[in-house]
Amino acid sequence: MKRRSDENEPKQQEMDGKKVNCHMNKYLKLSGLAALALAVTAVPGLAQEAAAVVEEVVEDVTPPMGEVGYIFTTFMFLVTGFLVMWMAAGFSMLEAGLVRSKNVTMQLMKNIALFALAAIFYYLIGYNLMYPGDNWIVPDYIGAIGVAVLDGVGLDGSEPDLTYASVGSDFFFQLMFCATTASIVSGALAERIKLWPFLVFIVILTGVIYPIQASWKWGGGFLDSQFGFLDFAGSTVVHSAGGWAALAGALVLGPRIGKYPKGGGVHPFPGSNLALATLGMFILWLGWFGFNGGSQLYMDTAGNVADISRIFANTNAAAAGGVIAALLVTQILYKKPDLTMVINGALAGLVAITAEPLTPTLGQATLIGAVGGILVVFAVPFLDKLKIDDVVGAIPVHLVCGIWGTLAVCLTNPDATLFGQLISIIIVGVFVFSVSLVLWLLLKAFVGIRVSEEAEISGLDVEELGMEAYPEFQTSS
Repeated sequence: MKRRSDENEPKQQEMDGKKVNCHMNKYLKLSGLAALALAVTAVPGLAQEAAAVVEEVVEDVTPPMGEVGYIFTTFMFLVTGFLVMWMAAGFSMLEAGLVRSKNVTMQLMKNIALFALAAIFYYLIGYNLMYPGDNWIVPDYIGAIGVAVLDGVGLDGSEPDLTYASVGSDFFFQLMFCATTASIVSGALAERIKLWPFLVFIVILTGVIYPIQASWKWGGGFLDSQFGFLDFAGSTVVHSAGGWAALAGALVLGPRIGKYPKGGGVHPFPGSNLALATLGMFILWLGWFGFNGGSQLYMDTAGNVADISRIFANTNAAAAGGVIAALLVTQILYKKPDLTMVINGALAGLVAITAEPLTPTLGQATLIGAVGGILVVFAVPFLDKLKIDDVVGAIPVHLVCGIWGTLAVCLTNPDATLFGQLISIIIVGVFVFSVSLVLWLLLKAFVGIRVSEEAEISGLDVEELGMEAYPEFQTSS
């Protein structure tokens, strides 16, 4: 279960000067003693005494053994957290490459803005709503209300949980998962949604919807305590949740003009830059090592470090399985490989392994990812048959493969039960989809969520933002 220290004590400013002076004195002593040691090496009688003094000071700044695990786990959260943050760039490049050139600037704007809003509203509301400790408003169902508070400077005034990590590193790491959920929605609703209603939805998603359902598992809520739900890094909690929110939005928003002609069939809208889309996929692939690896939550023992390396290897194997499966299936179905399907095949494999990247063997991880790659190839045209317009394939990748990955936990982890996994998928799906649907309908009724027909045809870059991503090129419709 993902958890954090519950100690969020305020900073005590009056101690800052003392801490700074203390550290400076240590560094000055070390520097001076080092110089002294060099000076006296020529005098045999003084060399031994100087070495002993230097050794005493060095021992003085060595962290106690009880803090070593805390230090390494905190460091792990920071490193893996910025890897997950880099996934925001991956989503931006993926979406910029898969939308038409007249809508690229809008997708970039949405991805920048949603990340910033997630950072602010997860701090203001989401973090304590997701990790309430003993302060549940409704025990096991609704967490605490309050802003996130970090440890004091230099841990002054704080009583940190030295068996875990700093509050700041935990907050930073968990925030990135929240922002990822929001990014999933952006691509599915591209090319026809207004900017400001979309951002209003993101505020509610990152501040309320995501944290509440995530608390049911990672905050120790009822899915964890009553059903034994297992979701290591978020196939359901992050990816399916984002997919359900995107599905609700796509249903309310409707398809793009001309996507499904009256005479039947599907009119494809090729992406503007498959090189960018491929770059985005590789950035996401890289970031996923932090996504899954950091979810080990501890780096304080040799066993935990070994498990992190195992998670990295399995994550990579699943992505590879998704790529090859999508490559082969598209070759069989369409007589030519489809790059966009292969890109989504990699992401499908990554989503599928996210629920349990530790227990599978490399072969099992590859097969779990391969099934994800196959599901994506069939889910994309299935959505088109239902006339659900998902511009980048976010719903097949994150929702469909998130469900598959969550169920696949039962294949490799003996602690998982099919009932516990299935009922948790349903509960999260019903909650996120229904709340998102109501919110989308309210936004549509009161402010409108879709741009005008003229703006959609001309492109959102010019009509909504007044600037183009590729102003030197002629924009195609």
